[in-house]
Amino acid sequence: MQATVRTFDPRTRSGTLFLDDGTPVGFGREALDAGPLRTLRPGQRVTISMLGDVVVTITHPGFSPPGGDEGE
Repeated sequence: MQATVRTFDPRTRSGTLFLDDGTPVGFGREALDAGPLRTLRPGQRVTISMLGDVVVTITHPGFSPPGGDEGE
């Protein structure tokens, strides 16, 4: 599933995203640390994996994390 970065705090490595339907979702350090990205900028497109309502991985668009299926 793809999303757009809404906010990012480099100190806490957490922030918020907009899903493509406009729904805002928050993410913590763990989601960013699970992928290859080290920083984000508002407006950046990313690919995310979610478990229920929790963002578990944030990656580059088109990149699927090892052992995971993007968008699930």
